Amino acid sequence: MDWSMDCLSLPAMYALTLLPLACPLGDYMYRVFEGERTFLSPLLGPLESLLYRACGVSPGSGMPWTSYAVALLLFHATGFVVLFLLLVTQSWHPLALNPGGAPGMGPALAFNTAVSFVTNTDWQAYGGEREASYASQMFGFTWQNFVSAASAMAVAAALMRGLTRRTRNIGNYWADLTRAVLYILLPLAAALAFVLCSQGVVQNLKPYPAAQTLEGEKQTLAMGPAASQTAIKALGSNGGGFFGANSAHPYENPTPLTNYLQMLAILLIPAGMTVTFGLYAKSASQGRALLCAMMILFLAGASTLCALERNGNPILASLGAEQRDIGNLEGKETRFGAADSALYAAVTTAGACGAVNASHDSFTPLGGLALMLNMALNGVVFGGAGAGMLSILLYAVLTVFIAGLMVGRTPEYLGKKIEAWEMKMAMLAILSAAGFTLAATAISVSAKAGLAGPGNFGPHGLSEILYAATSVTAGNGSAFGGLAAQSAFYNLLLGVCMLAGRFLSLIPMLAIAGSMAGKRPAPQSDGSFPTTGPLFILLLIGVILITGALTYIPAFTLGPIAEHFAMLAGEVF
Repeated sequence: MDWSMDCLSLPAMYALTLLPLACPLGDYMYRVFEGERTFLSPLLGPLESLLYRACGVSPGSGMPWTSYAVALLLFHATGFVVLFLLLVTQSWHPLALNPGGAPGMGPALAFNTAVSFVTNTDWQAYGGEREASYASQMFGFTWQNFVSAASAMAVAAALMRGLTRRTRNIGNYWADLTRAVLYILLPLAAALAFVLCSQGVVQNLKPYPAAQTLEGEKQTLAMGPAASQTAIKALGSNGGGFFGANSAHPYENPTPLTNYLQMLAILLIPAGMTVTFGLYAKSASQGRALLCAMMILFLAGASTLCALERNGNPILASLGAEQRDIGNLEGKETRFGAADSALYAAVTTAGACGAVNASHDSFTPLGGLALMLNMALNGVVFGGAGAGMLSILLYAVLTVFIAGLMVGRTPEYLGKKIEAWEMKMAMLAILSAAGFTLAATAISVSAKAGLAGPGNFGPHGLSEILYAATSVTAGNGSAFGGLAAQSAFYNLLLGVCMLAGRFLSLIPMLAIAGSMAGKRPAPQSDGSFPTTGPLFILLLIGVILITGALTYIPAFTLGPIAEHFAMLAGEVF
């Protein structure tokens, strides 16, 4: 294997596969959110109308941003209560829906898990096949995988309307949510689940059978409806694995084809959303500019990560271990190898998904840093379904504001002025994520209960805590794997971070959408800052990187960077 080519060709091949799929999807999503007729309308239109009548929803009635936000919060609060009750009563579930005998979760773990799935984070402090019943997986987790992703997509559509139109209303939350589930997520998930089943991903309601190993020992094999949850965990940027090993489990990700399809599914909707934005803006180049910024950041990060894992561990090299052709295989599935594992890790952290096919705890120190940086940038490197579009638009607003200050002009985006209110909301969304991440890390390393969590000491132990705090606040949900997070301390602390990371982002973005919707767009002039060319793309990337680097670099220095230099000196933790 030519590793030097592999580090560049794998991410490039992935991007070339993703883009032709994302473009038609973006056009389709625009027509769905605008209520236009699609090829699925004859099949799903009657069901959509029935749901509106049953719930008393008038899809044509628009909402101001405040009503939109209240509807969103009420919907998620109700979902949290229902899921929490489902989890604490697992011991009451019938045997057919709980063949593994999963007990009811304790209040702290149930709180953490319910918050996790309601916020589209899917952080898992439990073992899926041991501590979650079929009922919880199907009626709790899979349901939230659909609606939590659809909710962020709805907010993204509302923001795009606010930025590109002059209107009192930014859409109808219930209509946007319903259409995202029925016309986008459900058909895509059904198609992907069918393909996953054909490749060997399990999909059944069988009891757990016993098997005999080659050594003569007894082993219990976990079963369940995994394919249906695996499909939406990827498409909805959820990441919660049906099994504890997530996509490293052969029943959840058995072949290189399923591995590649899951990677494509993770970034498919976030990439397609840029095309949708171009249609809302009536300028495809507006969407292409955002897509270019995302893709440049992704390719740079993914190629760097592949190269870091290719070089392996210098301590092993000093002992005579040959790593040139295999790279760093610690914590990797040999079915996929170091290269595909590194690409999967880059995709899942860039896409705010959290699904894993390798142990991130076993990546090289700088490899772990690259994963944390993807998440620390507020999910802007594609990000989650809907949430990624929100993040990149947030930074686009910040970029034109900075550019306006540099030339002494009132900043404008799509012809609408960016004023004090928009910047206050933008900074609230950006700083709240960083603030909660660093505060949670500081609390964890200062408390006895927090220090009991890391499985390693020194800078690697700090990295395990920092990774967890960054992951949950960014809505990613992946873990290093070395942190024992199933404790009341971490369940409550990380649950609060998930709530803050999700809703202190969505609500300010809705406020920006409402404010911008009421402004009259001004025609472009020679003095207007162009938001489609290379200059804007480079400035946007610079703002994203500087914001992330300045915020997190002290913590990164104490964690993965310090561990890297210790590794070069032959020290392990």
